[in-house]
Amino acid sequence: MAQEIMQVSPLPPFMMNALQEADYIVHDHTHIKDPGALSKVTALVGTGAAKVDKKLLTMLPNVKLIAICGVGYDGVDVAAAKEKGIVVTHTPGVLTDDVADLAMGLVLSIGRRIPQADKFVRNGDWVSDTFPMANKVSGARIGVVGMGRIGRAIAKRAVAFDMRIAYTCREPKADVSYVFHKTVTALAAEVDYLVVAVPGGDSTKNLIGASVLQALGSKGYLINIARGTVVDQPVLVQVLKDKQIAGAALDVFWDEPMVDPELRRLHNVVLTPHIASATEETRRAMAALTMDNLAAFYQKKPVLTPVPECQG
Repeated sequence: MAQEIMQVSPLPPFMMNALQEADYIVHDHTHIKDPGALSKVTALVGTGAAKVDKKLLTMLPNVKLIAICGVGYDGVDVAAAKEKGIVVTHTPGVLTDDVADLAMGLVLSIGRRIPQADKFVRNGDWVSDTFPMANKVSGARIGVVGMGRIGRAIAKRAVAFDMRIAYTCREPKADVSYVFHKTVTALAAEVDYLVVAVPGGDSTKNLIGASVLQALGSKGYLINIARGTVVDQPVLVQVLKDKQIAGAALDVFWDEPMVDPELRRLHNVVLTPHIASATEETRRAMAALTMDNLAAFYQKKPVLTPVPECQG
């Protein structure tokens, strides 16, 4: 008998095809036409942008799995899910390299002002003007906020650029030789590039605020490939306008896909549309892992990658 699931955010076409080929009946939570389907749905599937709150879960009495195709799951009320005996899964590991690649790409882009240089050439400005000097990346000081899979991968890439690496997280890592700082503010004061690589959620909301940005200083750059909520965005916009930091490179924002017009107008920023894991190879690997979690659940086997709160 075909299992009935519900998508709680848009899914890539190849994943929708895979779900249909696996004979799942897929309902869209925004366009559900069969009122009786709510009680037939036993699993939810979505990307890291999915919003699954307590209210939605109360409408779905038989859901026992939330399968997120992404490493971040801060839009899921995990506590409410656990209360109802629902397991939440995600897709860690498979997207680590792509996210770390983009982080380093953004470091290079903002430090060497690559997008601005591209615009300078396209606009014909080179004919009558000289492009301003940028900043050296090799040998610079880089600070990584968070030393999980992605933080470690960013540091590994920074080593190849002979960068001086420091980091912060809850506790120093015994197997990490980089310089550890107890707070983000202390780390920011000692680096040229501050790269944010922590999960979203209440515990990290506005972690990068005024004190951190002031410590980063007028020659420092902020790079965020984590979640928009980790940075106090209005404060960031103001310090960028006042040139209290040198610049920022951002892949994530508050209220995506809407981006503050003031942020878009600034010349000392590089902006990308939340594409850290957006390569064909990685998105397909994420979809495959999500499918494997679904299959394991329906075969009554342990799911492969439960979120930390659902482990043990």
